[in-house]
Amino acid sequence: MTESTLAGKTILMSGGSRGIGLAIALRAARHGANIVLLAKTDTPHPKLEGTVHTAAAAIVEAGGRALPLVGDVRNDDDITDAVMKAQGEFGGIDIVINNASVIDLSGSLDLSAKKYDLMQDVNVRGTFLLSRAAVPMLKDAENPHILSLSPPLNLSPKWLGAHTGYTLAKYGMTMATLGIAAEFASDGIAANTLWPRTTIATAAVQFSLGGERMMRASRTPEIYADAAYEVLRRPAAERTGQTLVVEDVLTESGVTDFSRYAAVPGTPDAELFPDIFLD
Repeated sequence: MTESTLAGKTILMSGGSRGIGLAIALRAARHGANIVLLAKTDTPHPKLEGTVHTAAAAIVEAGGRALPLVGDVRNDDDITDAVMKAQGEFGGIDIVINNASVIDLSGSLDLSAKKYDLMQDVNVRGTFLLSRAAVPMLKDAENPHILSLSPPLNLSPKWLGAHTGYTLAKYGMTMATLGIAAEFASDGIAANTLWPRTTIATAAVQFSLGGERMMRASRTPEIYADAAYEVLRRPAAERTGQTLVVEDVLTESGVTDFSRYAAVPGTPDAELFPDIFLD
């Protein structure tokens, strides 16, 4: 099987109203993909731009087809509804992108039980259940992929002890994905994860990590989107059960200059802020 574009492929994505998820959706839409967005943001947030409806409009403008669904990846009925509506609207599902994620870098003594549960429910449970619900349709797809936006498993005490609750939640996403990769390898379903070497200029960075200073020292979501596109257009049989790094994927695809992805043009790579979980 040769490489292809995503024209006519149907992507089911959790979240995607803004940030990295929307960037990935727009990248796929420019190549004619159908995007099903399962996201909570029905009305504008006071601090954050974008809703599932504005994202759908942008996807259509970019050249794709969109099905915006207001729902919660924590809700089993919403997941089932999204899968069935994707089938009804587009005839099936080719790709699942586990994008929805909650971040809280509080230490163990400061992290509330409610936030711990939220991170586990969205990040881990949501990844597992959305992927599982789509498996029957993925089995029928020509080139099926699951891609989770989560990091490699790095058991260094540096990361295990930095923010234990969040680390558990993100590693849980990765473990769910790797487990699904192994369980359904014989069905031809590729399941991989993808994570960046530098911080990405998103609302999560602005409000949960380092504010405007870190935003200026980050790369744009487009670098994540370009790497995701490269992963998803490859034959599923080529690569599964891997924890991929954004920059490595792009380098493998022939990209040698990452300067165009700097949030502030002209920022040297050496001055960009490294993301967490990667040594």
